Amino acid sequence: MKKGRKDEMASAQELYREKLTVAEAAISLIKDGDSIVVPTGVGEPPTLLAALSAKRREYHDVSVGQILPLRKFAYIDEETKDNIRHLAYFFGGPTRPGGQAGWIDYVPSYFYELPSFFRSNLLGADVVMSMASPMDEYGYFAISLATDYTLEAMKKARVILLEVNEHVPFTYGNCLVHISQVSALIENNDPILEVALPQIGPVQEAIGKYVADLIPNGATLQIGYGGIPDAVVMQLTDKHDLGIHTEMVGDGILTLIEAGVVTNKLKNYLPNKMVATFALGSQKLYKWMNRNPQLEMHPVDFTNDPCIAGRNDNLVTINASMQVDFLGQCCSESMGPVPFSGTGGQADFVRAANRSKGGKSFIVLPSTAKGGKISRIVPTLTAGAAVTTTKNDVNYIVTEYGVAQLRGKSAKQRAHELIAIAHPDFRPELREAAKRMNLL
Repeated sequence: MKKGRKDEMASAQELYREKLTVAEAAISLIKDGDSIVVPTGVGEPPTLLAALSAKRREYHDVSVGQILPLRKFAYIDEETKDNIRHLAYFFGGPTRPGGQAGWIDYVPSYFYELPSFFRSNLLGADVVMSMASPMDEYGYFAISLATDYTLEAMKKARVILLEVNEHVPFTYGNCLVHISQVSALIENNDPILEVALPQIGPVQEAIGKYVADLIPNGATLQIGYGGIPDAVVMQLTDKHDLGIHTEMVGDGILTLIEAGVVTNKLKNYLPNKMVATFALGSQKLYKWMNRNPQLEMHPVDFTNDPCIAGRNDNLVTINASMQVDFLGQCCSESMGPVPFSGTGGQADFVRAANRSKGGKSFIVLPSTAKGGKISRIVPTLTAGAAVTTTKNDVNYIVTEYGVAQLRGKSAKQRAHELIAIAHPDFRPELREAAKRMNLL
């Protein structure tokens, strides 16, 4: 080994030792008024956030911005919101009650545009906290569980805090942070939080079969989180040479890889490579990711940019929704004006599929909600509902009663197609509503 490389490696190890500390000391670098940025899902650093929560009453006017939190840390607390408050880029289970009560605020955005918000100073990023893989011999950590907007926020941050964990995979792609960038780091080797596959019932299976039948061999897939997208995945085991260009890599995709269905060899953009921006799944998934040359983790403004993702021919995107109206407008993030989740990457990938040669985007939803008491196919969206996928972007809508292909269809044709896939119990009243609206 050359002397220069030996010196570089020794310097990296020395820096590591200098910056290694405990959580309480690491969070002392945070100041009043700071904007803290935390990665998606299992990329959130539990030890650092627990330490911050324990000291929350000592701070004032600090915010923690994040997409999809998975744990209910003590700082997510109405009583101490003036000390530390959560700023949602997308609501998760721990933050949804606060969002619905109004003491947690929300930033509407397309997922792929979030990094640009930091570049343009539309969002603050004084401090970034993240989980990270062990450091390699050259001084690099992989921010592999959630690369998303985190790397771009780090470019703006005064303080970068890493929670290094031996169970975090070291992955390839644009997801690396050098020890010289790090302000302080701690070590925690607890197992990474696991997120199980959603429950799949007969409704989800029926929807999954409709979608699976329309996916050709050799397609490139983006698969969102949820029971119906995973039901689609479970019915693709007879396909061959599928590719993956997605935002989330999970155990459903891993199942297809193990079955030999995903090869990525027919992808015309980044052939032989599977691309994602965050992971959500089991220990088995996280181990599979480690130094796997099939996988690259990239920032979300690469994976979700419609112009980039749409370079894949035959891109098929699958995402869930909550309500669809006669024009095809999809509300996937609120119940009327009451927030539930967020835009996430749904609109990113619908638009990417529209740009793709041979692309197809599927919005999937059960035909009813509340135990069959209300229809999810409606004449107009509930007052105050957020439009996630617009009427001009929507392509396929799928329920357990069939498929409505809306792209290129008139308003009257769309109403006819959507009523045909509504629950039979609601079709008469939907037809009457369509007549009153001069759509039938």
